[in-house]
Formats: sequence, structure tokens, C-alpha cells
Amino acid sequence: MAKYETTAGQVTRSDTFAQLNEHLIRCQELCAVMAHLHNLQDNHMDSLLSKGWLGMSELFKRMQHEVIEMTKGKLQS
Repeated sequence: MAKYETTAGQVTRSDTFAQLNEHLIRCQELCAVMAHLHNLQDNHMDSLLSKGWLGMSELFKRMQHEVIEMTKGKLQS
């Protein structure tokens, strides 16, 4: 069960956005770490997996930027 930050007992858009943004940043970082770990191996399959994880990291970064652009000026609780 997810826990949501509340203000006076109410879930707010800005708090939810902040939590979403943190999760997207964390996903991006973890994908980059997975890419690095696969890149440490010396075989073709791990090299391909490394590129895939790096691509996912970039996609999460783009998603984060799109979410920020979509919510600009709309986070008044």
C-alpha cells in the first residue's frame, strides 16, 4: 500500500508530484547502475543488456522532464 503525504489530512497535487518526481529520478539512477554493472562483464550479451538499461535510464529522464513540463503552473493544492 502506498503512503501519501498529506496536508491537513488531504492528499495534495504538489506532494504527489514531488513523490512521483522522486520515484522517476530513482528509476533513472537504478537503470544507470544496472547498465554499469552489465558493462563490467566481458561478453556480448551483457554489452547489449547494458545498452538496454542505459536506454531505459534515458527514457525515465525524458519522462521526468515531460511530467515537469506538463505540471508547470498547475500544482496549486
